[in-house]
Amino acid sequence: MQRTTIMAPEHLIDKLRRIAADRHVSLASVIREALEERAAREQPKPRSLGIGDSGYTDTSELASDWHLYKPRDWR
Repeated sequence: MQRTTIMAPEHLIDKLRRIAADRHVSLASVIREALEERAAREQPKPRSLGIGDSGYTDTSELASDWHLYKPRDWR
């Protein structure tokens, strides 16, 4: 296990201390449990996301004036 320091608002720490006291466990165990729950909900982004990104942000505007459109160099 690795030791770390966190900064949190006082009201949150107070709430976590009350939870720990109600359960008769340490504050550290309540924080670890909360971190585990949050990490379990995290889902990685698909690796293919953005693979076809051209870098242009005006593509839809150009599509509306398709008769004026001139192809861009793609490299």
